[in-house]
Amino acid sequence: MSDPGIVTWLQERTALSLCPQEVLEALAPHLETRIIPIYQNVAIEDSAPDGLYILRSGLLESNSKRLSPVGLLPGSVINLQALILKQPVQATITTLSDCEFWWINAAEFSKIIAQYPEITQIYSQKLAATVEELSSQLNFEQQRQTILRPYLVSKAKRGVIGKTRYAVRLRAEIKKAAASREPVLIFGEPGLEKDNLAALIHFGSPFRRQPIIKIDCSKLQISGADLFGRAGGKMGLIEALGEGTLVLNNLQELPKELFNGISELLQEQTYTPISRKEDATPTKKLSQARIIFISERTVPEIDPLVPLKIKVPPLRVRKADLDEWLNYYLALICRGKGINKPQVTPEAIRRLQAYDFPNNLRELESLAQRAIVQLQGTTVITEEIIWPSASKKKLFRLNLLNVYPALRRFLRSPWYPDRINYGFTAAAFALVVGILFLGPQTRQENFALNLFWAWWWPLVLIGFPFVGRLWCAFCPFMIYGEITQKLSLWLFKGTLKKWPRQAAEHWGGWFLFGLFTLILLWEELWNLQNTAYLSACLLLLITAGAMIFSAIFERRFWCRYLCPIGGMNGMFAKLSMTELRAQQGTCSAECTTYQCYKGGPAKGEGQETGGCPLYSHPAQLEDNRDCVLCMTCLKACPHRSVEFNLRPPGIELWTTHVQRPDEVALMLLLFGAVFLHHLAEIQALFQVQWNLSEFWLHLGLSVAALSLPALVVLMAYGLRSLSFQITQMLKPRPFFELAYGYLPLVLAANLAHYWRLGLGEAGRILPVTLATFGLKGSHLPILVAHPAVIAFLQGSTLILGIMFSIFLTQKIARQPFFTLLTQHLSIVFLGMCLGKIVVGY
Repeated sequence: MSDPGIVTWLQERTALSLCPQEVLEALAPHLETRIIPIYQNVAIEDSAPDGLYILRSGLLESNSKRLSPVGLLPGSVINLQALILKQPVQATITTLSDCEFWWINAAEFSKIIAQYPEITQIYSQKLAATVEELSSQLNFEQQRQTILRPYLVSKAKRGVIGKTRYAVRLRAEIKKAAASREPVLIFGEPGLEKDNLAALIHFGSPFRRQPIIKIDCSKLQISGADLFGRAGGKMGLIEALGEGTLVLNNLQELPKELFNGISELLQEQTYTPISRKEDATPTKKLSQARIIFISERTVPEIDPLVPLKIKVPPLRVRKADLDEWLNYYLALICRGKGINKPQVTPEAIRRLQAYDFPNNLRELESLAQRAIVQLQGTTVITEEIIWPSASKKKLFRLNLLNVYPALRRFLRSPWYPDRINYGFTAAAFALVVGILFLGPQTRQENFALNLFWAWWWPLVLIGFPFVGRLWCAFCPFMIYGEITQKLSLWLFKGTLKKWPRQAAEHWGGWFLFGLFTLILLWEELWNLQNTAYLSACLLLLITAGAMIFSAIFERRFWCRYLCPIGGMNGMFAKLSMTELRAQQGTCSAECTTYQCYKGGPAKGEGQETGGCPLYSHPAQLEDNRDCVLCMTCLKACPHRSVEFNLRPPGIELWTTHVQRPDEVALMLLLFGAVFLHHLAEIQALFQVQWNLSEFWLHLGLSVAALSLPALVVLMAYGLRSLSFQITQMLKPRPFFELAYGYLPLVLAANLAHYWRLGLGEAGRILPVTLATFGLKGSHLPILVAHPAVIAFLQGSTLILGIMFSIFLTQKIARQPFFTLLTQHLSIVFLGMCLGKIVVGY
């Protein structure tokens, strides 16, 4: 008799439930209990079965050469198909735990099959149904593979390379996205391998065995048939994908007609196949696919619907990873060519770090390939071999420190500028001030007054187009300010105040404008040029300002914001053909201490410094205004990032420049100063006689002369704006932007004025020096230019100023010549007026 419990268990838990009850009752008495320990083979593939096994408890694994491993649970029947069809075993069955079986040997089970032929009939029918189902699945899989094959992504090309915080964060975001099934948006600039990041997300997820496809949105059909399929027709990509991952590349190119369909897919996880019949009711289908978008810019219709967003940082902000990326590409290329990977010099890396890589990793890989081609048998990649395209900031630049290594050594030496300043300049300035107070009071008898007006002014004006604000590196005003600062810290053992930057940026320029105005009026009304002690008072006044503010604030607050001479120098330095800058890429990739800016101890080849005296980071400089060429940053930098470049004069004015109203006001003031210095010539020109000995009349005329160029400039701009409003041709450029077009003429006008002093009196320095001490120097040589030569140089200077001002105006405005005609005419008019009163023609 059979055990009813066994028969019931077989009916409820096993594949034998298809057999009639009488068959199970006949089988039950023959079943034996067997215990097989863990990791033992119950059946071996392609061997004859020893019997029928029915798993009661435990866990099995089926392994086959043709199929993937499959786990088997209690109720599984082993060798049933092999015994019925008299075939070898199709898979190896292994225990994964101690297992309990019911077992009947092969011979006895064969007798039961012979006794009950319906067993064979039942399982033959089942096998036929299974074969039919498998055939249907195979046809579906073939169709699916045919649809997906053109878009399949086989694997991720590489992981995220680098150790910077950007690389670490990117890896964390990819890992987070891989653990989720929510839609993801990967966005960033071109050339960042965003499609590879999408592949990393898929292959790092639990659904890695499912397919992943990538589709360019610009190539999708507007109807959406290829994506959503057709109702009653060919399946779409989403249906064929199943639980796989759909990567929609270049989301910004997605046809607007598909926005609604994609929105439905994101919000409801459903899609509607395209119906050919207008009256057909569309049937929605459920989507199981994971959606990943790739975009180079925002798509307002889609972006808010995507919960996970990954912003891929461009290569220019993670240049500390550039070394690893380059070596990876070189290794990849060399492996493909079967050659040894070359070494890369630090100078080559620094050159790459100075470049912004607008096409990011794609451009770096291309550059690595080009470098390998150019090796020509060498084993080292130098900066001459690996060269990127020049960025806009590097166009037309020549680093003089690389061309002349001796210049680098001098600028990094203790002589520049400290030993020169504290060993010579400080003492020379004290001597000059003393002579101004104690010596004779006219330029013909006081060599200090001659030095100040006939030497210093012409030379510093000539120096602006060549070396910019170099004078400030040797300025005696700030030397005494620094001495005061050190004494203050030593005597009072306190700390200096931080800069009130916001207030200084807002009001500092207007303070020095006002101070310069007072100085010019003082110079004209009290004849400072020919009064020694008043000139000394002027020098001491500026020195006192430097000393007072140095005792209160750290570093050179006075120089940056309040010094009238510094304001003038910073403005004219914009016209210089040289500049001090730093390689932004090297600074961001290599530097962690910012010693050039903050100061600090020696590091590498960098020297110990107190940091930039003007609190300007060389990598952030956009113009020459806030750099005094003291070379502190060059000395402090351990990475050779700082550059001293030769460049086209004034190029910053039409590239990176930011206009400042207070600076424009100072420029027009200095323009008016030339007219102020020639009140006598203006009287002669208009054939009037003003009594300049009357103070208030003299003051009024001085203010009018200072204001004259500003009135002409404003009138020209007003006429231009009016013509634009009438004709509606173009939008007029802002006044404070266009006003910088006058800057070359302002410099030329001041230089033309001081040519007469420089060429007419500077050469008398030897006899004037003796006269200072009451000696006769008539026998000493003098070197002065003929008045005709001076007039020629003055006229030539003004003509060059007019030409450069017109050229600069065109570069700044970037508008047709005739739309700027009023400003050009005002430049020519002011130049001609200057020619009449300064040169006399």
